[in-house]
Order: sequence, then structure tokens, then C-alpha cells
Amino acid sequence: MGSAPDRLRGVAVWLIIAGLVRLSDGGAVDPEPVEQVSGEACAEGRCETETEPLLSAVLHSDPGDTPSLNLTGTESRSPGVTCDRRSITERVTVQILNASQDLMVLLNASSTECSLVLFYTTWCQFSANLAPHFNTLPRVFPSMHFVALDASQHSSLSTRFGTVAVPNILLFQGAKPMARFNQTDRTLETLSSFITNQTGLEASPDQTVLEEGPLPAVPVRGIDWLFVFSVLFLSGFGLYALLCSDSVLRIVPDHVHQD
Repeated sequence: MGSAPDRLRGVAVWLIIAGLVRLSDGGAVDPEPVEQVSGEACAEGRCETETEPLLSAVLHSDPGDTPSLNLTGTESRSPGVTCDRRSITERVTVQILNASQDLMVLLNASSTECSLVLFYTTWCQFSANLAPHFNTLPRVFPSMHFVALDASQHSSLSTRFGTVAVPNILLFQGAKPMARFNQTDRTLETLSSFITNQTGLEASPDQTVLEEGPLPAVPVRGIDWLFVFSVLFLSGFGLYALLCSDSVLRIVPDHVHQD
């Protein structure tokens, strides 16, 4: 076995390599000017989540759900989903799930009402750009439910419905996924066309985008603690190696060398 300094040097080399790889990942050029947060990867209008390796391994939901998930955009076709209109007894707005709430319970498997569910993250610029448009949808389609959940807080649901990048928008009938919104142009107009094409529901004439709403329109910055720890460890190890080097020991007076 090597000495303690040798083992520390090995750990330091590993951390330097990890830091360089992390910096190189954060330096990729985006197709449009988007400010990245916490070193996460954003490209082609979507932000990859931290759990991408896990989510990439399981791209489908339960066997009973997979056939019903019709991947489509906003192309015009006959409505494939018959939605019962919700009874409006409260203020119509986007409902944001917290970490303890269960989406499947909220959607109600026995219901035939339709819901549009948004998977987003607070650090993703594309999710923030979508927020004002998604916040407006409950006013444009008051007979539908609109739900948003943070994919980083609901990893099991993200895995079940193949959310490898955010924002991800799914149309549900009850608790059954029926269609996925695949357009990179996420505006109130394209979202309204998607809902109308899939359900036959007509949009409200009022198409004014709300400037404020439940979903945040500004990404939240986070701290990359692994990178901070790596820098602190490397700084400490560099100082330790400098103090233990022969050049430093030679200039220390009255130093006694031991065999």
C-alpha cells in the first residue's frame, strides 16, 4: 500500500480530472443565448435533469400506460380524447404540486376530465420562459385542469413518464397519459392549438399572456456544492503538499531530518 501523501495525491488527481470534466460540460455552446444555472446542460430548447442516467434507462410508464401515450405535436387532426368539462367551483389557476403530493391521486383514475401536466425545474431557463404562457392556460381553457410539478422533487414520476429533459408537457385523461407536447416553440398559441387538436375544446378569445402567476418566470440560481468542495479540497491539499515539500523543509531553520 502507498503512503498517505501518495493516496492524497491520487485523490487530488481524480478531483482535478472531475473538475475539468465538469467545467468542460458547463462550457458547451447553446443554440440560443440562455444563461445556464448550476452547470446543468441546456440545448435544443430543453434542460437535461440531474437524474438523466436513471431516467434514460426507464423511458416508459407501466405497460398499461405505454400504448395510450400518443407522441404528437400541434398538427391538425380529429380529436382523440373526449374530455368531460370540470365543474368550476374555485379560482381557475395552475396547481403546483409540492414534494409530498401524489399526482396520481390528484388526477383521479376514475375521472374522465382532462389535465395538462408540466414537468419543470426551477433552474431551467426554458421552463422559466414557458411559465407565463402556461400560467395563462387555465383562463383560456377553464374546463381543464393544469398541474405543474418540479421534476427534481418527483423523480419517480419523471422516470415513469420518461422525463429526461424539461420542460415536458403531457395531456392526461384521468390518470392516463394520452399525448405529449413535442414542439420547441412553447407559446400560448402553440399550446392552445395542441389542446384543441387533441380534445376538441375551443380556446377562450382572451389570449393575453399573464405576466404573473404560480409558476416562476425567472430561473433560480443554485450552488454547485460538489464543485465548491472540490476547490476547497484541492486548495487544502496544495497547501499541505507545499508545506511538506523538500524545498520548504530546507529553508526551515533547525530542522532535524529523521531516517
